[in-house]
Amino acid sequence: MLKDDDKQKELAEKLSEFSLQAKEREAKLLAEKSGNEYLNLSIISPQTQALELISEEQAKSAFCAPFLLKGKEVSLACKDSGMEATKLVIQGLERSGFKVKIYIVSELSLKGMWENYKLVTLGQKEITGKIDINADNLAQLQTKMSNLNELKEEINKFQSPYTSQILEIILAGALAIDASDVHIEAEEKAGRLRYRIDGALQDIYDLTPLHYRSVLSRIKLLSGMKINVHSAAQDGRFTIRTKEYPIEIRVSIIPSAYGETVVMRILNPKSIQLKLEDLGFRADDLAIVDEQVKRPNGIILNTGPTGSGKTTTLYAFLRKIYDPEMKIITVEDPVEYHIDGITQTQVDVKRDYTFANGLRSILRQDPDVILVGEIRDNETAEIAMNAALTGHLVFSTLHTNEAAGTIPRLLDMKIQPAILSAALNMAIAQRLTRKLCQHCKQKRKLEPNEKENIKKFLEQMPSRVKKPELNESAEVCDAKEGGCDKCNFTGYKGRVAIVELLLVDKNIQEMMNQLQTPTMPALKEAAMKAGMVTMEQDAVLKVLAGTTSISEVETVLGEFI
Repeated sequence: MLKDDDKQKELAEKLSEFSLQAKEREAKLLAEKSGNEYLNLSIISPQTQALELISEEQAKSAFCAPFLLKGKEVSLACKDSGMEATKLVIQGLERSGFKVKIYIVSELSLKGMWENYKLVTLGQKEITGKIDINADNLAQLQTKMSNLNELKEEINKFQSPYTSQILEIILAGALAIDASDVHIEAEEKAGRLRYRIDGALQDIYDLTPLHYRSVLSRIKLLSGMKINVHSAAQDGRFTIRTKEYPIEIRVSIIPSAYGETVVMRILNPKSIQLKLEDLGFRADDLAIVDEQVKRPNGIILNTGPTGSGKTTTLYAFLRKIYDPEMKIITVEDPVEYHIDGITQTQVDVKRDYTFANGLRSILRQDPDVILVGEIRDNETAEIAMNAALTGHLVFSTLHTNEAAGTIPRLLDMKIQPAILSAALNMAIAQRLTRKLCQHCKQKRKLEPNEKENIKKFLEQMPSRVKKPELNESAEVCDAKEGGCDKCNFTGYKGRVAIVELLLVDKNIQEMMNQLQTPTMPALKEAAMKAGMVTMEQDAVLKVLAGTTSISEVETVLGEFI
């Protein structure tokens, strides 16, 4: 028998459910009358960049919310598209060049969507400059500058009156050659232009002092920096508008001995559109990743030094598991690339939106999957672990050299062994190494000592790995000295990940729960016995496949072959 209080509670819940259903029916009827589609927003995870198109105040006063942005098409949820305030919002978006797709939703549904404005980082710097490069012009520039020599020829054509064109050529050249960063360094008699290509800096051109000063002023103007400040560091950003997508440029300027040094980081969205196969994950490791990212809860950590591709890999995980019925939220520092369908938030210390506080806010949004840009302290680590234990799948990064180093590092952060052993599903370690140019790489036979060392690595690999035969005529490849025009005369083109995956099995869980903290060598040995392929072993497989060279992997991992 139910008590009176229980009966009243049950009745209230039923009345509330009926009320919700009635409001959704009303929204459906209005959608039919207006000729628009009906939508239930409770199953939608909005994009941060879509919400940022209008302010929270505008959204609430007009009873609407933009929730999805695909190119120049924005999906707008409205209570009633015929309301005057809503019409003004639609007109404003259309004047800004957007095609607006309208959905009719219930007011209750909208209120839930407005809650996501709490996760929009309003303190981000506004993009202050824009360089509009015509798509045809950009394609033409890229055709002209398929290698570094052609880029130098294009710069040589312009003299001092054409400073803005020179900057456009520098940026278009960087895009054409897939550079990740542009460096302009003040020297005694010139401004040295360098590109970072596949992780390595390459000298491009020596700008005249006049060109250097003019380009520096132009960059400062675009980035919203103070032109007359030369003795202090400044940060800014601007955007290149192309036909396909905007490309953000983050700028850092510091004073140096002969002037100011500029670094422009190119955040090209195409650089994160890679699948795990494209990143270099082997088929047997992909099978493990597939299994782990489909788990409903737990934490997966990716480790490695800065610039080793950790975040790109985690983004690939998110794209792999994304489903419209799934709510995925991130807290990053900063948000460098936007992913469709995922709510991304940015750390803002001034607003006390740290990794830890951001993670707390995210948990109140009922997410299925959470990405934390980096675990830096005990507070963030504890919240992430508890989230992993309470029905959430969590991805994050950690600074350690090897996958086995993840466990001692987290125990040093005072994470309880029992919590860590239950929460941690997998630890990944990775590095990026340059790929040999497929047009000019040169084959050679293995040296006897190389063959002997490689043989030992192959013998230690688990049976799940498909091992190549190491016969008398076994060959590897080296970079051609001087390269070719396809690889900008370096012998290398593109990069590939060298990875190791440590799965937390019962044995490793028991090691974590011991009174004494397990050592990294002991953990690595246990993981290898359970079937882990180390980064060195993965590198050997990629060398034997002709993907990279022995000298290149030893530059990244140290001498081991």
